[in-house]
Amino acid sequence: MSDLKQHISSAFDRDLESIQAQIMKMGGLVEAAILDAAKSLETRDTELAEKVRAGDKVIDALEESLNDEAARVIALRAPAAMDLRVVLSVMRMSANLERIGDLAKNLAKRTSVLVELPQIGGTATSLRRMARDVELMLKDALDAYIQRDEKLALDVIQRDLDIDQMYNTLFREFLTFMLEDPRNITTCMHLHFIAKNIERMGDHVTSISEQVVFLVTGEKPDETRTKADRTSIDPALSTDFPVDEG
Repeated sequence: MSDLKQHISSAFDRDLESIQAQIMKMGGLVEAAILDAAKSLETRDTELAEKVRAGDKVIDALEESLNDEAARVIALRAPAAMDLRVVLSVMRMSANLERIGDLAKNLAKRTSVLVELPQIGGTATSLRRMARDVELMLKDALDAYIQRDEKLALDVIQRDLDIDQMYNTLFREFLTFMLEDPRNITTCMHLHFIAKNIERMGDHVTSISEQVVFLVTGEKPDETRTKADRTSIDPALSTDFPVDEG
């Protein structure tokens, strides 16, 4: 290899290391946001909730910086084959991480509302457990990316079915609480919004894992994942809430 080609190769390797380091940093911040948002809801800690909301700006800035860097790498290095898949996967993963950050911020916003409302059974604890499972999925998805572990990524995709089942169970519980006492309706509607946001986090983690499979194999997973969230396919139960990006 000529000195010039070796120099170009080394520079490209450094570029890849840089954007991969940024995606891992972004992932760590999103993991913390999920846990802190869920904790703020369970403990009704408005200061912690505000920390999550403020931290979302850092996540957004990282996504913008990462995409700028990835675009620069594509423009200057013209990567091919595996190298191009790495850059494209990172860009898609960063978009999913940014969305998860938005959803965590939405959870934190509900804390200031819920502190004024009565607590409903052990629902806050159940929501925190659900959020914890999503955070563990994200941790494994990021590990799968670093290790180029297709098997682990596929396992994460499968685990999203468990998140959907948790959501279905909570949805039925909220309906029961509302039917038992109309005074629970307002609180349960907020709690349902939170559960739906956590369920959507799981979907974005699944998308990240699919990107890992694409990175390793060059193809998306063969089988289309069947959603276990029954409210998404039953028109009578559909609750397609908008995500607040503000």
